[in-house]
Amino acid sequence: MSSTQDCIALAERWGADDYVPLPVVLTHGEGAWVTDLDGLRHLDFLAGYSALNFGHRHPDIIAAAKAQLDRLTLTSRMFHHDRFALFCRELAELTGTERVLPSNSGGEAVDSAVKIARKWAYRVKGVPDGAAEIIVAGSNFHGRTTTIVSFSTDATVHDGFGPYTPGFRVVPYGDIDALRAAVTEHTAAVLLEPIQAEAGVVVPPKGYFTEVRQLCDETHTLFIADEVQSGLARTGATLALDHEGVRADLYTLGKALSGGTMPVSAVVGRADVIGVLRPGEHGSTFGGNPLACAVGRAAVKLLATGGFQERSRELGTYLHARLGELDGVAEVRGRGLWANVRIAEGRPTGRRVSEALLERGLLCKVADENLRVSPPLVITREELDRGIDAIAEVLG
Repeated sequence: MSSTQDCIALAERWGADDYVPLPVVLTHGEGAWVTDLDGLRHLDFLAGYSALNFGHRHPDIIAAAKAQLDRLTLTSRMFHHDRFALFCRELAELTGTERVLPSNSGGEAVDSAVKIARKWAYRVKGVPDGAAEIIVAGSNFHGRTTTIVSFSTDATVHDGFGPYTPGFRVVPYGDIDALRAAVTEHTAAVLLEPIQAEAGVVVPPKGYFTEVRQLCDETHTLFIADEVQSGLARTGATLALDHEGVRADLYTLGKALSGGTMPVSAVVGRADVIGVLRPGEHGSTFGGNPLACAVGRAAVKLLATGGFQERSRELGTYLHARLGELDGVAEVRGRGLWANVRIAEGRPTGRRVSEALLERGLLCKVADENLRVSPPLVITREELDRGIDAIAEVLG
């Protein structure tokens, strides 16, 4: 490509208008850094919405991908391959679960969990066929499939895509009384994010998930935790729900499960729940393919050391403290190396902030008046300081 402007013009001409990217064309990445078409380096403070927890091109992930590319990439699930069973066992052991259903995207994993919950409700709980309901939280983000946007409260994601899939009830996030009132004999599951991502890294009240777990046990209802963004060390624990000392019946995983190389996701959880699926009732051509399992195993091996969880805890404490001291910051919330920064009134907001940060070599996501900070977990304290100093300069 001859120039940045030429590349952007071609993208605008031929690509769908599903995003409004910043005016930069990236060509190379390593660790916490990316390089653009003009040879300028930028510090990544987004990490692919947590898909790049291990940084760009982590050598262990890339080595696993290259080795598998020379062997076998796809078989379909009609045949066994030598990576599948090991990936499933190792992921289950990492997450303390019993069975694994591999898929591709995070949204596909959530859709799969919805199907499992409904099937469980009919076969195990005794809910009349077609009557199962799933309770979700307002301001949720679980993906963009037709079923998932049906229960979104975000007008941009939801509006204009009807008719909508029935069978969902929406309650306020963190409100246990509202959740309790919504549960009926037809409730199959409660589907929640341990930390709401796109709502602004919202952490629920202390003890909320303990009460959610108790309510689900009392009413013979499944608890599904969507850990696609919050999981796999982002918050300082393997699973964000681990901070609460609570276990879900099903978890949805994705993003960092492939180290940022390709779409890899999974539903993990109780054997008796995932076991309600019978051959032919669910499937995926690419889900659990040899290449996906190879890079997934490499990611699981990195997580099994506990080092990334520790880095997120330690550097996250430092990150939150420094951000909270900045002039122009009204509030900081989140956990680990994941923070939402609410910008004070009268300061630059929105697109102007992201463009000003780009000029200073920092890639960051800004939505409305909030700044989202989620760097790769390989970032150093010095690199964190560099990015925070850029934010301070823009907001000052």
